[in-house]
Amino acid sequence: MEVQQVLHMKGGEDHASYAKNSSCQRLASMKVSSALKQSIQEFCRVNLPAAAGCINIADLGCASGPNTFLVIQDIIENINREFRESNIYLELPSIQVFLNDLVSNEFNSIFRSLPNFYQRLGDYYGRSPGSCFIAAMPGSFHGRLFPDNSMHFVYSSYSLHWLSQVPSGLVSGDHRRFATEQRQHLHRKNKS
Repeated sequence: MEVQQVLHMKGGEDHASYAKNSSCQRLASMKVSSALKQSIQEFCRVNLPAAAGCINIADLGCASGPNTFLVIQDIIENINREFRESNIYLELPSIQVFLNDLVSNEFNSIFRSLPNFYQRLGDYYGRSPGSCFIAAMPGSFHGRLFPDNSMHFVYSSYSLHWLSQVPSGLVSGDHRRFATEQRQHLHRKNKS
């Protein structure tokens, strides 16, 4: 039997469920929020206005429970701030979020909490209904989940320890080179 079929978080809402026992993961997410903010700032600097239509985000290993939307809400808040503070005067982009986890994840509990999440986006971040779309992408991130060049921002927290090696392209310093290349490409594109 493959690991993906037997390894999963305990679903439900009882005292032994992941939803009730994920405070350590919540704390870790909160501790990296400044790094997440910096990544969003760099993403927006490099990709505005090209990404102004719809920004595709993935959360790999999203699990289920109260932490699922914590990081997504933080990402959306930072994107909103960057767009509003930019001098380009663009409308807020639509945001498509793909929540990824193994097929055994309790996606139904996530979907039951969507109305409250959408309400918070409207109340606190001025997001109109229909400006944010949440979808599940079940499967192992060890395999292919998305088409080439379809994701703008990919987040993963407590799932990277399952990787046996650092993925190519994520070696220290490569992200800076990539960001510089993207800025140069946009600069050339805007001049023509």
